[in-house]
Amino acid sequence: MIRGLLGKKIGMTQVFDGDGNTVPVTVIEAGPCRVLSLIEKPVKIKIGFEEKRESRVRKPELGFFKKVGVPAMRLVREIACDSRTDNKEYQIGQEIKADIFKPGDFVDVCGVSRGKGFQGGMVRWNWSGGGAAHGSMHHRRIGSAGSSAWPSRTFRGHHMPGHMGMDRVTVQGLRVIQVDPVNNLVLIKGAVPGHRNSFVTILLSKKKAFRPLDEVRVTAEKSRNPIKQSKAKAGAKGK
Repeated sequence: MIRGLLGKKIGMTQVFDGDGNTVPVTVIEAGPCRVLSLIEKPVKIKIGFEEKRESRVRKPELGFFKKVGVPAMRLVREIACDSRTDNKEYQIGQEIKADIFKPGDFVDVCGVSRGKGFQGGMVRWNWSGGGAAHGSMHHRRIGSAGSSAWPSRTFRGHHMPGHMGMDRVTVQGLRVIQVDPVNNLVLIKGAVPGHRNSFVTILLSKKKAFRPLDEVRVTAEKSRNPIKQSKAKAGAKGK
């Protein structure tokens, strides 16, 4: 079975669980995605999301879509399949919908974070800044970036002011709260990277297994050593 889908971030809202607690969730339109090709080694499936006008597609890409008999897609990615299965259960042109997820699944969501424009070092890298008194000349400046004698240059990767955001970010271990297979909506607890209507990739988590939402987790009581307790009481009496 395929391990994920492509989708679009709709926005954030809140729902209520069985106990009446408020749960903040992100609404993602997951699919429907079209199967474009089946890859044998490694076992992957190339899928596309959201149809696009042919006039907006380059001719080599348009030729590929026409060859497989699928409308032009805006976003195309390769998604891995479960290591225990293969991709023989899928066919080219088939639609994959949001019903591959179920409430209680843990997922990893990958997207491009919001762009924040040009930012100084204190905002971009959380610098503490210089002195705050009136005599200080370096309240929010970067200070020395490299000595003149050695290395006589600035090292590559030095934290400096610059463009912030627009980075590929993956948030791991988010939990699926609700799934609406009719409208292809998935409600995920927490925030995911990106602005509204930005594209995201939702993958089933490899680190966390499925756990029902109504599961009651029992905490084991810590066992106590009776010998140590008796020694502690004896010491208290001696004092």
